[in-house]
Amino acid sequence: MKGFLKGALMVPVLAMGLGLAACDSKQENAAEDQADAVRDAADATADAIDAQADTMSGASEDAMENKADAVRKSGEAKADAMEDKADKM
Repeated sequence: MKGFLKGALMVPVLAMGLGLAACDSKQENAAEDQADAVRDAADATADAIDAQADTMSGASEDAMENKADAVRKSGEAKADAMEDKADKM
């Protein structure tokens, strides 16, 4: 019975500790919001390039699609780096 009671008392303490660990500072949230904005801007640019590629054919279309993929990949990498930096705050 004592073991059960001890375990039952530990659960809320652990949950509170994990809750506090998950809290982000305002600075971290702002940096993550900026990272999301970078990602969204890259996606929007890539979508526009893809739309332009849809009007083309052959090698030109492939080149534009590759450019769109590169823009997405670059935006994702930049946003990930920004989020990693924010996590270290």
